[in-house]
Amino acid sequence: MTWSGWRTVTAAAAAVPAEPVRPRSGGPAPVGAGWPGDAASATTPIARDAAAVGRLAGSAPTMERLDGRVQVCRACPRLVAWREEVAEVRRASYADERYWGRPIAGYGAERPEVVVVGLAPAAHGGNRTGRVFTGDRSGDFLFASLHRVGLASQPTSEHAGDGLQLPRARVLAAVRCAPPANKPTAEETATCNPWMVAELAFVRRDARAYVALGGFAWKALFPALQAAGVPGVPERPPAFQHGAEVLLGDGTHPDAPVIMGCYHPSQQNTFTGRLTEAMLDDVLGRAAAR
Repeated sequence: MTWSGWRTVTAAAAAVPAEPVRPRSGGPAPVGAGWPGDAASATTPIARDAAAVGRLAGSAPTMERLDGRVQVCRACPRLVAWREEVAEVRRASYADERYWGRPIAGYGAERPEVVVVGLAPAAHGGNRTGRVFTGDRSGDFLFASLHRVGLASQPTSEHAGDGLQLPRARVLAAVRCAPPANKPTAEETATCNPWMVAELAFVRRDARAYVALGGFAWKALFPALQAAGVPGVPERPPAFQHGAEVLLGDGTHPDAPVIMGCYHPSQQNTFTGRLTEAMLDDVLGRAAAR
């Protein structure tokens, strides 16, 4: 028998994506319980303050080790308390599920051509499923588009054991824990920043397009790319606009890597038509074509 992260299944059935049914116990998922995508172990070092985040992010020897360190971070007391409270109490519609309740690592290819950056996990989305942009309406909108433009293996992203693959893309969040009211403080954002910097440093040699979903991600991405050693990033980013493109380098080489702006696929934006499927497909399609 193996633990799928959703339910206990036989080895023969383990290859089939599991149904979203978990134990009724609440609280964060324990390290080493076999949750899909859990890269941490009992020996993974834990960051408990901003200095430790910087030290552990900068010294991670591989992407997998970095992911594991992200997933056990406890540096921001307010975010730790909130994510774990949500995982313990749970929304009534998910009362029979165990929540992940821990920080969310990036997901996708380790050598991506396209990097998509969002704000933070949703309390009952990524904080529940353990995977970025997974299990909520924003993720439904995003991954359907990634599939339409050829960057995702399937149009849905429901849980961490559903078989989704992103062979040419990687999705990550600027802040790795679900924040109350979806609003991290400036201090929490700064504390979390080294995790994103380290991740961007691992992918910088292969990435051809960086897509910022919303103004928060746009603002966070430029200094993070600079800190990651990506050449040609403007010191002062232009104002965020949907569809904006900023060529890296001196701006004269059309084949240079690019930073692209896109409205965040929040329910507010998608329900009001501020961001349509065609608009998102256009940005991600241009990113995929680079």
